[in-house]
Amino acid sequence: MSDVEFGLDTFGGVTTDEHGRQVSHPQVIRDLIDDAVVADELGLDFFGVGEHHRPDFAVSSPEMVLAAIAGKTSTIRLGSAVTVLSSDDPVRVVERFATLDAVSDGRAEIVAGRGSFIESFPLFGYDLSDYEVLFEEKLDLLSKLIEQEPVTWSGTTRAALTDQRVFPTTGQRLPVWVGVGGTPESVVRTARYGFNLFLAIIGGDPARFAPYIDLFDRAQDEFGVPRAPVAVHSPGLVAPTDEQARETVYDGWLAFRTRLGAERGWGPPRPGEFEDEIEHGSLYVGSPQTVATKIARTLRALPVNRFDFKYDQPVPHAAQHRSVQLYGEQVVPMVKDMLA
Repeated sequence: MSDVEFGLDTFGGVTTDEHGRQVSHPQVIRDLIDDAVVADELGLDFFGVGEHHRPDFAVSSPEMVLAAIAGKTSTIRLGSAVTVLSSDDPVRVVERFATLDAVSDGRAEIVAGRGSFIESFPLFGYDLSDYEVLFEEKLDLLSKLIEQEPVTWSGTTRAALTDQRVFPTTGQRLPVWVGVGGTPESVVRTARYGFNLFLAIIGGDPARFAPYIDLFDRAQDEFGVPRAPVAVHSPGLVAPTDEQARETVYDGWLAFRTRLGAERGWGPPRPGEFEDEIEHGSLYVGSPQTVATKIARTLRALPVNRFDFKYDQPVPHAAQHRSVQLYGEQVVPMVKDMLA
């Protein structure tokens, strides 16, 4: 397990200032670029930026932000977390990431998914009743386009292509991950296309995802494709002490969890839910020792190739930035020692 990689993910969540007021979207974007520069300096392996189209997240165009990061970094790999493929055009996705790959000297990765919110569908003129077919067809087209060969393709969700190529070309086959929330069908589909598996583990015991990784391996063997890497992504925040970490995160976690629960019909947070997710679930909040111990436990339970820490909790940016530093300087070395 010594070859496990470690990354950071951010959705560009809107932060607060020292008075509890929301920070502007432009400042959030500039701040997360600074975080990525620190991640590169600390030798982390990956920095992912998500796509959203709602007021509590600042990033709607991850590739633009990643290109800015590419110009200020040298080694860290850069990708989306995720690109909402269902409401995008696979041709444009490949063109944008091929351009990012050139700008970053070969460090671009695509993380494609359905997205955790639905605002992009009406925004770009898509019908939610086509939810399944949009993703299936566009993933199929994406799988053909990244081979950089002339593509002939037809479907129901966009114009057909006949012996068409996309540009710019790259010196490599762009790495493609598929973000999966935990459905067997999505895991099997990812295996069928020969893509990497990116598991979003945002609640509950991480060990419950072990059967999905086993399914992914078995499906790849049945399809006759090489075994592809698996990554996991979970939220958290690192602070000097457990008490400080919990105190910093709680109010923002409660507000977001309450708002999300109302949107999705989950109901309000139950008593003790916050503490239970920290102690037994997928919320990595605490001191460097606490967070490292929990990550190591997850990596012993799940045979994965990369752990991505989603660090953008709804807290002041200074707390996020300190979390990035502690993750790279202390947590990751501790986890490597524990696994060794």
